[in-house]
Amino acid sequence: MEFKGTTIICVKKNNSVALGGDGQVTLGNTVVKSKAKKIRKLYNDNVIVGFAGATADAFTLFEKLEDKLNEYAGNLTRAAVELAKEWRTDKILRRLEALLIAADKNTMYLISGNGDVLSPDEDICAIGSGGNYAYAAAKALVKYSDLDAKGIVEESLKIASSICIYTNSNITVETLKE
Repeated sequence: MEFKGTTIICVKKNNSVALGGDGQVTLGNTVVKSKAKKIRKLYNDNVIVGFAGATADAFTLFEKLEDKLNEYAGNLTRAAVELAKEWRTDKILRRLEALLIAADKNTMYLISGNGDVLSPDEDICAIGSGGNYAYAAAKALVKYSDLDAKGIVEESLKIASSICIYTNSNITVETLKE
């Protein structure tokens, strides 16, 4: 599932996790908003989440994930699995069209309505129309630069915005540090 109109990337490096996204919202081939905030901190600012997909659907999923985090005392793994199960099986939720990246200081997941809760092999995860561009840039920056996680996310999003017409350079980044 690929969504037009956004790029979300998460990078963990050393003792820091950064998750960022661009601000563009596209309806068909028209930009309808350029400064949307697609990143949120949840559960007492201990979890960061970003979305690609339908905005209203994403807000519903943010609320559901926060409910699960509260139910499972901030355990992101358990909350993500329970959200994915509910998202996949609930008649209303399974119609929601979005992808989420959620991270805390220790874990990072891509969560989908197909029941996926995927932890990346590397400490990088990206979604959205410019996700592959940002992911490739982040891999190179992790390996060949001295940038911290936030710097890598920012530079990766700038690179993606220069390539993907559905991604802009109005960037929002949230970080978690140990």
